[in-house]
Amino acid sequence: MAGKDITITTPDGTFGAYLAAPTAGKGPGIVVIQEIFGVNGFVRAVADGFAARGHFALAPDLFWRIEPNVQLTDKTNEDWKRAFDLMGRFNADLGVKDIQATIARLRNEPGANGKVGAVGYCLGGLLAYLTAARTDADATVGYYGVNIQTMLGEAANIRNPLMLHIAEKDEYVPPEAQKQIIDGLKGNPHVTIHTYPGMNHAFARVGGQHYDQANAELANGRTSTFFRQHLS
Repeated sequence: MAGKDITITTPDGTFGAYLAAPTAGKGPGIVVIQEIFGVNGFVRAVADGFAARGHFALAPDLFWRIEPNVQLTDKTNEDWKRAFDLMGRFNADLGVKDIQATIARLRNEPGANGKVGAVGYCLGGLLAYLTAARTDADATVGYYGVNIQTMLGEAANIRNPLMLHIAEKDEYVPPEAQKQIIDGLKGNPHVTIHTYPGMNHAFARVGGQHYDQANAELANGRTSTFFRQHLS
């Protein structure tokens, strides 16, 4: 079933989102949380992939308050500049509110089983961590989240399963930050952390400069198993 653009209405306003539905028309929900490039081809492909595996996958436009319908790539310097500018102006607290609204939308999707997870990449990796701490998501996965170490005070609020994928050579998450994250979360029984030796940031972004098929497939397989365990 082909994905489609929909709108989500909240007290703060209305924003767009990309919805991919499973062919069977039933299953759990997954919120796909964007990178700094918006709800672009990569994010839509991720949503399509989850739909093909039996999920309702919904990717909200989290930059809507700044500039609606951003769809950048990682291929040009101009797009990178715009992406970093958007990230600098982005309010993560409001973004998490929008993710909660997206979760609520998925819980009420016809055919959905009421369970909703979330998965995020890069900026979305940080937002996935905050989603686990601040929303009612049933299970959450973050890929190479940036600046999680600055938010460890919220770890005690994580009461549903969270999985983090950390790239050992992440240019945006230095070794000391990785150690802080691992040490700060190791006491929480709801958190699982996987580290990928030799991998740089965005190793799971298909077509990206640091894409590594073997490690991407390993991480994605762990994510799929995790969601099967907690969203069925």
